[in-house]
Amino acid sequence: MTTVAPSPRRLGATMRRDKWWVQPVAIVTALTLFGIYSIVRIVLSKYYAITAGGAHLQSPFFSPDLPGIFSFKEFRPWAVLVLWAPLGMRSTCYYYRKSYYRSFFLAPPSCAVAGVARRKYTGETRFPFVLNNLHRFFFYAAALVVVFLWIDTVRGFFYHGDFGIGLGNVIMLVNVVCLSGFTFGCNSWRHIIGGKMNCFDCSAVARTRHKAWQKVSILNGKHMQWAWISMFTVGLTDLYIWLVSSGAFHDPHHVF
Repeated sequence: MTTVAPSPRRLGATMRRDKWWVQPVAIVTALTLFGIYSIVRIVLSKYYAITAGGAHLQSPFFSPDLPGIFSFKEFRPWAVLVLWAPLGMRSTCYYYRKSYYRSFFLAPPSCAVAGVARRKYTGETRFPFVLNNLHRFFFYAAALVVVFLWIDTVRGFFYHGDFGIGLGNVIMLVNVVCLSGFTFGCNSWRHIIGGKMNCFDCSAVARTRHKAWQKVSILNGKHMQWAWISMFTVGLTDLYIWLVSSGAFHDPHHVF
């Protein structure tokens, strides 16, 4: 008896009647625009800090300020020395993997929708997808960047040493909160907090770690939302600082 393999369904074949294609189109559009914007900022590498009037508002695309910390002469595009960490974390994030696998590679484009026919499935064992296995290490680097962003945010509330509140530092605060929600809702952080445990109540340390793991799991449950919100806030924060530092308008603030 000869077994004949069924012919693959055409791309997009489905019995669904909803507008399933809206999500992958939106994801492709959003990630492409963010990628283009990031490349432009990396290439330009200027107008990344507001310093007028004693302020110091640093763009998240250029934090930490490596030329200032290590006292080396700036070169374009020096932002690549910073952005590889957060972009690396996002590109290897479990949620983002699902998003671009479905939207860009149509594997599949949505649940119960036929994707691109492939001869062989290799998973994440070949370049460049094998780099996704480095996600935990990108998380370590991105978490360090978030620490610098908090330092920048706190510093942004002081003008010549006096406390002040302005639109710029409030935007920076919202951004770093959203970035923290995304970064520390990561599964790698959950593993660090509560991984490799055989019991959750056998000691005081185990119970403490379990409670911390539960708190982190709350963030993880909204990881998709944090991923998108923080992507937009980091872009809008950089755009705001870019426009103000280039002289397009002034940052309204009040010093107490």
